[in-house]
Amino acid sequence: MGRIESGSVERAPGAIVDALVEQQDELSGLLEMMDGADWERPSRCEGWTVADVVVHLAQTNELAAASVGGRFPDAVAELTGGLGRAGSIDEGADLMVRRERDQPPTAIAERWRTGADELDRLLRDCDPHARVAWVAGELSARTLATTRLAETWIHTGDVAAGLGKTLLPTDRLWHIARLAWRTLPYAFSRAGRALTGPVAFELRGTDGAAWDFTPEPVAVTTIRGDAVSLCLVAARRLEPRNTDLRGEGPDAEAVLELVRTYA
Repeated sequence: MGRIESGSVERAPGAIVDALVEQQDELSGLLEMMDGADWERPSRCEGWTVADVVVHLAQTNELAAASVGGRFPDAVAELTGGLGRAGSIDEGADLMVRRERDQPPTAIAERWRTGADELDRLLRDCDPHARVAWVAGELSARTLATTRLAETWIHTGDVAAGLGKTLLPTDRLWHIARLAWRTLPYAFSRAGRALTGPVAFELRGTDGAAWDFTPEPVAVTTIRGDAVSLCLVAARRLEPRNTDLRGEGPDAEAVLELVRTYA
């Protein structure tokens, strides 16, 4: 099945890793301005401090680097040692954070930065089409990079909210909106539901340009509205009813309910 994708974002080889690096740098900039008390502020993630969010990102970057290096199961075992089996992915992530949350801020920041740099290096050196292991099964290295971009963007916002700061959206979100569109079949499958047919996104990008993701054959459901809002809905940081997102077609309501950018 073919796809038509439009937008102002350059999609040359390496563009996703470039976007990931830029997103990591935005988070690092926030961390550099923080004092000790800031790390203990509650983040936008319920039950997690700012420090917890950064620990989680460091851990998942380490898992992603291990995935590219072909040692994902070993890394999972190392990070979850002694925790037993979690009931869900979210529960497992919370247990991993609790296991390592008593670290000084300087150590957390260094771990985050070192892991991010290592992941960037590995992603640039590998074949973007290579299949690698991840939480929900195998995916391409390129898709792994995009999921890391999406998660880093989500949690950068969580940290910024904890610090009372507002971040401006960028065209990096094109990659995240595309990921949300392309992974709709996974999102529906995870919920035990099935799409009626192809879905199109007709979004207003961060620069006002059209970000259109259109399937072939013709879509039976179309979602229209603001791209930033779509990404926040997919991140479970904004309710669809509080946005200008609108849909038409048999799956419109279900798409806005189930769309996601993470495992």
